[in-house]
Amino acid sequence: MAAVDRFNLLYREISRSCNFYVEALAIVGAWYTVRKCVSLAFDTYRMLRLHLIPKLGGEIDLVKQYGKWAVVTGSTDGIGKAYAEELAKRGINIILISRNKEKLEAVSRSISETYKVETDFIVADFSKGREPYPGIKKALKDREIGILVNNVGMSYPYPDYFTNLSEDMLWDIINVNIASANMMIHIVLPGMVQKKKGAIVNVSSASCCQPTPMLTIYGASKTYLDYFSRALQYEYASKGIFVQSLTPFIIATKMTACSSITSKRSFFFPSAEEYASHAISTLGLSTRTTGYWKHAIKFTLGECLPEWIWAWFAMYFLRTMRKEALTCKVK
Repeated sequence: MAAVDRFNLLYREISRSCNFYVEALAIVGAWYTVRKCVSLAFDTYRMLRLHLIPKLGGEIDLVKQYGKWAVVTGSTDGIGKAYAEELAKRGINIILISRNKEKLEAVSRSISETYKVETDFIVADFSKGREPYPGIKKALKDREIGILVNNVGMSYPYPDYFTNLSEDMLWDIINVNIASANMMIHIVLPGMVQKKKGAIVNVSSASCCQPTPMLTIYGASKTYLDYFSRALQYEYASKGIFVQSLTPFIIATKMTACSSITSKRSFFFPSAEEYASHAISTLGLSTRTTGYWKHAIKFTLGECLPEWIWAWFAMYFLRTMRKEALTCKVK
């Protein structure tokens, strides 16, 4: 009988302890759930405020807020050209910078005739190290630049392993993706600070979200640009300067022409024109954004994924793109 009593006592003590832990776990679980719900509600609100409300309300007067001239690098194709056109729609005069004079002339003339704004262009090859910047600085000397869009960028012809890249390509990516943004900002920022207003848009990439194998140096260069933008915003916000890091996912442009999937416009792969029309509406509202609500959903999910899952999926997807590109190259 005594043994039974001891067992019942032990059972009651264990039950009491278990109930305590169960209640504690329930409290922790409830706190975690509430926290996630609140976070989701705030994220949803921020997405609506950033991507929907500006479309419903009136457009911001960019000329009044920042100035009448904008400089756009890498502006003869893709996002750069589309963004320049969107700025011109808002009454901004455009200075285009790219390496192809014929394309620059054509785009400059088209924008001027279509949107009735002043345009100019500067021929510069950003892969040439320090060479182009004295000429650019001289050409922009007497201009009151209100907006700078650092769009020029370079990626691999197709996803590939790091050791397969040539030394020339490594230097070109560093010069085009990293050095150009630093030098262009160094040229125009003093004038913006003097006027106490201006906007700088650095086109990064969603590859900065997590380490992206098969696009290693490209992703690293865009991560630098994202970090640089965010730090610069803290440094110059008090001086009236707005710095934005754009982190888009894949956009159907010539840069993604190596794949039959990504080179065609689809639900998650917008055209450059569609992307630019959304991205420009976030100017002045968000210092770090994908610029496109569908990409914002993907970016949020990407940040939540464990790094190894992101890397595994990137390897699978980009190897498929590489295989397709090499097959087409052989043909």
